[in-house]
Amino acid sequence: MTKKTVTKVNALPKLASKMRVAAYARVSSGKDAMLHSLSAQVNHYKKLIHDNSEWSFAGVYADEALTGTKDSRLEFQNLLEDSRAGKIDMIITKSISRFARNTVILLETVRELKSLGIDVFFEEQNVHTLSGEGEMILTFLATFAQEESRSTSENMKWRIKKDFEQGILWGGKPCLGYALEDKRFIVIPDEAKIVQQIYQLYIAGYGADTIGKILDERGIIPKNSAKWNRSSIMTILSNYNYTGDLILQKTFRENHLSKRKIINSGELDQYAVKKNHEAIISKDLFDKVQEIRKQRAERIKPRINKKPQAFKGMIKCGICGKAYTHKTTPHNEIWKCSLSVTKGIEACPSKQVPDREIKKAAKTILKIRSFDEEVLKSKVKQVLVMPENKLIFQFKDETSVEQSWNKSSRSEAWTPEMREKAKQRALKQHQGGVHHG
Repeated sequence: MTKKTVTKVNALPKLASKMRVAAYARVSSGKDAMLHSLSAQVNHYKKLIHDNSEWSFAGVYADEALTGTKDSRLEFQNLLEDSRAGKIDMIITKSISRFARNTVILLETVRELKSLGIDVFFEEQNVHTLSGEGEMILTFLATFAQEESRSTSENMKWRIKKDFEQGILWGGKPCLGYALEDKRFIVIPDEAKIVQQIYQLYIAGYGADTIGKILDERGIIPKNSAKWNRSSIMTILSNYNYTGDLILQKTFRENHLSKRKIINSGELDQYAVKKNHEAIISKDLFDKVQEIRKQRAERIKPRINKKPQAFKGMIKCGICGKAYTHKTTPHNEIWKCSLSVTKGIEACPSKQVPDREIKKAAKTILKIRSFDEEVLKSKVKQVLVMPENKLIFQFKDETSVEQSWNKSSRSEAWTPEMREKAKQRALKQHQGGVHHG
């Protein structure tokens, strides 16, 4: 019998798995300089991660956020979702204040990531959260950052108040017709003529939508978009600055943590500055336009729908923070910001949203074939209406999802009965206008 032999075949050496590293970047304003800073941060992290042979690039998550709070930052939410899904081993960020200025939010997030075995490295503080002393150092530094934020906010408030008392403008963007130089409004003649055209057309009986179409047809391009819209026209028609006077402190920040902008409805002093700059519109013309706006608003005021609504109490304005109310117009069911309804577009320029569009967005996000109020209320905590036709659905599990909605023509919402009535009216008008010789 042949002797059995056994030969050992060594296993292949295990390749060391690379650490999957992601980065988080944030700037606190949409200004060009800040957006450049955000781009620089993103490029810095891409290079940093790619240059380390032991790291695998897991992405850069970047927000243009207004605050250091968690809920308003969509990319931050995406970072957390990918972390929970096991796609990330370590997160790099510039500093504690970039991650969160609120101590509670910072520690909640860091502890959750720690439980998932994910390290967070803060470059400026040189702190790893998975190190033994990491959380203790973070608690101290975050508390300091929060207090520093409060102190800076108080100092800023004092400086702004002193400037307001002297009639000095603070911040803000120049409106169409003016440039802002050394905190002074300087008239731009060509733009001023556009503003005057808009006021004259409105006085002549044209509505905001029609004025927008006329300007588009004349080849007049708005300052910050491709075409004119109702909102931009109404903002110009309600802007008191065109009279040469100013009202300062029309808005204020809620606090140093949320930094949410609030309409000043008497909570703080306001300052009226007479003859601050060269007027584009006379006070008489401005007052006449406001009276016409008021009359037209009364004439087409929508009636409040008393039927119970699925979204009642859930929809809030992403601009002023006020609740959206449900209304029924002759052709549609809509949701509109309560502040905009009561005080006009000058107080809040947010858009009204058709009820059907919010339901359509809810179906898409909830992945259901037909709208179901029970499913909605079991999962969704709040819906924020944001600029540029965007809705943010905030869920009860503290996650959020953004969804766009379409602004369709009014006729798309008509019922067969409404279409028939419109047809009959058109026939009557046509017959009344026919003359036989």
